[in-house]
Amino acid sequence: MEQVMQKAEVLIEALPYIQKFNRKIIVVKYGGSAMSNEELQKNVIKDVTLLKLVGFKPIIVHGGGKEISRWVGKVGKEAKFVNGLRVTDAETMEIAEMVLGKVNKQLVTMVQELGVKAVGISGKDGGLLQVEKKYSDGQDIGFVGDITKVDPKVLYDMLEKDFLPIVAPIGLDDQFQTYNINADDAACAIAKAVGADKLVFLTDVEGLYRDFSDKSSFIGRLTATEADELINGGYIGGGMLPKLANCTSAIKNGVNRVHILDGRIPHCLLLEIFTRKGVGTAIISDDENVEP
Repeated sequence: MEQVMQKAEVLIEALPYIQKFNRKIIVVKYGGSAMSNEELQKNVIKDVTLLKLVGFKPIIVHGGGKEISRWVGKVGKEAKFVNGLRVTDAETMEIAEMVLGKVNKQLVTMVQELGVKAVGISGKDGGLLQVEKKYSDGQDIGFVGDITKVDPKVLYDMLEKDFLPIVAPIGLDDQFQTYNINADDAACAIAKAVGADKLVFLTDVEGLYRDFSDKSSFIGRLTATEADELINGGYIGGGMLPKLANCTSAIKNGVNRVHILDGRIPHCLLLEIFTRKGVGTAIISDDENVEP
């Protein structure tokens, strides 16, 4: 009986969150180790499917970097990176698009196995993501795109028809050339364009630390201004720096709250969104101070 009561308490704790976020859009950027481990993959998809069934309007934006590197190696090429960005020549671009398409349809299948209708698209579809060529500190890194425009009509159409959109980060420039896009950038741009209530990054770290070597410096919540101070103060480095910059940009452009979660924790999405304490780092607007 005690276990049954505990389950009831969990459901009651989730109730105000379910009420608040009913019919709200949540963009989930899905990547990292959670994509390469089959059990974690299933957990993430179960979480997103549950969010859909309790009233959220989720959109998944996925990466596939590790899988792309694996297939690049299979054809005898060596993956090259400049400042953390994949150098994408014409052959690598072709491989990346094929691999991302494969990953996309795998995710669609997993969602539909759980009884929710999903549609997989790339940024090419419906003119969703328009890009221009990206340079890294002046260096040419090939077919890597910077997003210049988002046309979310195709996403709105799918959400209206009760589909769960799953987006691969591929876009076109104004000459209709195909470009690979950083999945974090794609998720942030899409969240801003659709006025998402939440943007969630599933990563391979627990969240933000003021000092990564000091686990007691974990930050459970901070405002966009405090996040900017961390960036400008040099506290944040490596791959977390552009991710945090994306977070603050999203908050300043109308996204209500951004979450950085460890995708290696089973059901981290549900724990963060439907419990008071949460499990990751939440970045909020400067004037938000109430729960949920």
